[in-house]
Amino acid sequence: MQTETIIYIIIAGITALLLALFQYVYKSKLKSKRKYVLTVLRALSIFGILLLLINPKLESFNYYDEKPTLVVAVDNSESITYLKQAENAKTLFNSLTTNPELKKRFNIKAYSFGKTTNTLDSLSFNEHQSNIAESLKKLGEVYANQTAPIIMLTDGNQTYGVDYSFGVKKIKQPIYPLILGDTTLYSDLSIKQLNVNRYVYLKNKFPIEIIANYSGVVSVTTDLKIWSGNSIVFRKPITFDASKTSEIVSTALIATSVGVKTYRVELTPINTEKNKVNNSKNFGVEVIDQKTNIALVSDRLHPDLGALKKSIEGNEQRSVSILKPKEYVSKIDDFQLVILYQPNNNFNELLKEIKNRKLNTFTITGATTNWNILNNTQDYFKQTITNQTENYQPNFNTNYGTFIVDNLDFNNFPPLKSEFGAFAITGPHDVLLYKTVNGITTDQIMLATFEANTTKHAILNGEDIWRWRAQTFLDTDSFVDFDNVINKLVQFLSSNKKRKRINIDYKSFYNGNDDVILTAQYFNKNFEFDKEASLSVVLRNKDINSLKEVPLLLNNGNYRVDLSGIEAGLYDFTIKHNSETVSSSGSFKVLAYNVEQQFLNADVSKLVSVAFNSGGKAYFKTELEQLINNLLGDKRFATIQKSTKNIVPLIDWKYLLVLIALSLFIEWFIRKYNGLI
Repeated sequence: MQTETIIYIIIAGITALLLALFQYVYKSKLKSKRKYVLTVLRALSIFGILLLLINPKLESFNYYDEKPTLVVAVDNSESITYLKQAENAKTLFNSLTTNPELKKRFNIKAYSFGKTTNTLDSLSFNEHQSNIAESLKKLGEVYANQTAPIIMLTDGNQTYGVDYSFGVKKIKQPIYPLILGDTTLYSDLSIKQLNVNRYVYLKNKFPIEIIANYSGVVSVTTDLKIWSGNSIVFRKPITFDASKTSEIVSTALIATSVGVKTYRVELTPINTEKNKVNNSKNFGVEVIDQKTNIALVSDRLHPDLGALKKSIEGNEQRSVSILKPKEYVSKIDDFQLVILYQPNNNFNELLKEIKNRKLNTFTITGATTNWNILNNTQDYFKQTITNQTENYQPNFNTNYGTFIVDNLDFNNFPPLKSEFGAFAITGPHDVLLYKTVNGITTDQIMLATFEANTTKHAILNGEDIWRWRAQTFLDTDSFVDFDNVINKLVQFLSSNKKRKRINIDYKSFYNGNDDVILTAQYFNKNFEFDKEASLSVVLRNKDINSLKEVPLLLNNGNYRVDLSGIEAGLYDFTIKHNSETVSSSGSFKVLAYNVEQQFLNADVSKLVSVAFNSGGKAYFKTELEQLINNLLGDKRFATIQKSTKNIVPLIDWKYLLVLIALSLFIEWFIRKYNGLI
């Protein structure tokens, strides 16, 4: 208790006593001893009230020891099993987590990592990819305010994400790699990288770039072959030696038929080669008949034009031409879709031609749009003309059902500029984005799609969409999520297929280590999204004629199933409703490739570099005791004594109120009984 508080209590006691003496003793007419009883009661009452005002408190300190944290992260990827280190990893992990001296010195926290990092439950070594960089980043964030050493049981071979040796300087924790795997160098040939476009066009040549690597000191000669089925479509002899350990081979093949075509690149193994899995790699291309030609018509320059062109042409099946209105009218038969960017007076002839030909359109409006022209040349939507603009932010409509939209946080996007005033679409429509002003969502449409008279249309009521694409890159380091939404919108507008009650989204083929994810939307008979539907996918492997049925789960407004890990092969699938006769079908191919089997040795040099740059040290699996001793002897990881200060009231106010009330009552009763009131 503070000295100041004690002084206040003493003053309160003296004050209470003086006031009571003044009332009942000083010049009092009471002659009996009752006046002293009344004096005590009055002094207690006044002192209690003053104590409530002072509210004295006591401070107490509790001291405790906080042990440093020791993080043990185990590589749970398939490469550990392939390098025959699974048992070593389990043994080393158990030795670390059960060591009595380490347990006494540290709070041990265990994690496993593959493509993601998780609290360790069990070790299966079945992760298809390993992302060491992401694991180090997450562990660094979790223990940012602690000097927590990180022991990583890994072979150092990363198959996914950025190079983990670059970001280690941002991590404050020292890293101690415990290296798993063979460090002996063997002569080895491998396909390091293969670059090829996903889509190609019928009867066109498509380029292929292959990077072949060699580790060894003696001169060797091998053949690089590209197989299509059982036929060799390309062959080239390659010679390697100690000074020439890599070669880039470029060639081109002809797409002869439409559909998914698979190929295999292969290096003929040398006699002393230990790992032959990394000598070959499968790849696929989808051959399409023609591009979808899209006209982006504008009478002014704007950053939106470049953003839309880049976004749409990210899909190699589509080509965008930026044209003036008169240019488009003269080439109108060359395009399958037209995007009208801020129509003005020069669009008058073009708009009439579109109406006569019943063409699909995507209209984007903004500050310079001539709404008189738009309102008079079509009957689909109307805007109240105010000649004033406003900035509106988007709000995503989770019930949107024309096509599947995911992975995009519209609510954090910058605002778009558009005409202020009421806007309405006259017929049935599906709103993707509503307008938001000052955080308040309105019922005004920002982006919507609709069908009318056998045509499809979309309207975006706002300019500066280039800011959305830039924001997507800032959030995700990629334009992919934004481009996917734009391309789904373009796909809807350029297709004349009727709307289905089950919409599905998938790729025509997946590389061996890709996530095989199918997404679906289900609508009831009124074409309203149904969140209570029971959907499942029936998957048939055409190569071995096996069937399997898996339920779809609702995730972020869509039904989703993750089929990652299925065997390579050609698959047919049907997504169906379990109680209605509604279904949708498709097919895809999974190419055989296991990136975790491409390694022959542990990446010792990179792990040693990471340890050195973080203030730690790398150890081999035979140096476990040395690692433990160094951790125990490192003064950076000392136990810290901490204290907590507890402040509690000296007197419980409830009991004090009872005492005050009781003393006042007794005083009143005595005075009443003796006729003093």
